[in-house]
Amino acid sequence: MMKNVDYIIVGSGFAGLFFAHQLIKNKKSFVNFSDSQKSASEVSAGIINPVVLKKFTTFWLAKEQIVFLKDTLKEIEKYTGVNYLVDQRIHRIFHDEKEKELWLSKSTNDDLKDFLNPTFEKIENIHNEYESGVVNHSARLDVSGFFNDFKSFLRCNGYLIEEKFNYNILRQNTYGELTFKNIVFCEGMKVKENPFFKDIPVQPNKGHHLKVALSQPLSTKVTLKKKHFLFPSQDGSYYYGGTYDRHQFYPKVDDSAKEQLIEGLAEFYPYDFEVLETEFGFRPTVRDRRPILGNLENHENYYVFNGLGARGILSGCYFSKVLFDHIEKDEPLPAEVDVKRFNF
Repeated sequence: MMKNVDYIIVGSGFAGLFFAHQLIKNKKSFVNFSDSQKSASEVSAGIINPVVLKKFTTFWLAKEQIVFLKDTLKEIEKYTGVNYLVDQRIHRIFHDEKEKELWLSKSTNDDLKDFLNPTFEKIENIHNEYESGVVNHSARLDVSGFFNDFKSFLRCNGYLIEEKFNYNILRQNTYGELTFKNIVFCEGMKVKENPFFKDIPVQPNKGHHLKVALSQPLSTKVTLKKKHFLFPSQDGSYYYGGTYDRHQFYPKVDDSAKEQLIEGLAEFYPYDFEVLETEFGFRPTVRDRRPILGNLENHENYYVFNGLGARGILSGCYFSKVLFDHIEKDEPLPAEVDVKRFNF
């Protein structure tokens, strides 16, 4: 017996689940295909950060994206019962006096004054000779809780299909026993297996992180950042990561990346620690650092939502509504994110 839905979503990372929220909010029927493999989103740090912490710059629509994310998480709380925002600020540990001076100088810029706190802090129990700067409006997402609860909600309400999507049985408006109006592919790097969107210019950026046990817990619950991020997890362990590698594509842990993380943590954490786990994922990145949204001219109801890179939470949340409004209200996509900016 055929089942009719408004949408099929393929993929259940940040792009897929935030788009699913738009459908739930607007009372659209849908199914979400999710295979057994963890997405890069699911092993991400969940950092919500309006500042590029290497050069102390911000990025396109940073403030708008953070405001929209906080509102969206309150909406999701209505049906999961939990708000997954972890309200802990990022403390950027300075490498030297020059970095500290650069931070202070940029904290007066119009685009950064809301984010770079000019009052520096000294953190106990770690090496921070030059103190640290606090990123205002930064936070974290409880990534594990978000995915576990959201997928459980989808499963319990008949939205989730836990199997690999089969492109061979897809037709213009049917997929096996399903008929649909629109299909949205939110597949991350798995888009390279997609016969319709395999040529969009996303490149894998491999990121590793460690789960560590610290012999001396941090004196305060914050997110520390020097070379990488360190923050406490709910089980008493700590997350430390992640690396960036555009050249290693094999699907296993890279020992050099693991060693890089161990050395990075030892640089400012002066006590013993134990590596409990090492995980990795492949972020889908785009050279112009903008997401990719839109449809195909010869398949007008086939859409792509990809290229979120290292800002999957902020971009996935904000642009899920942009894509929904484009499909349902015929609102034009911003040229900066339209898939048609590429020739493929």
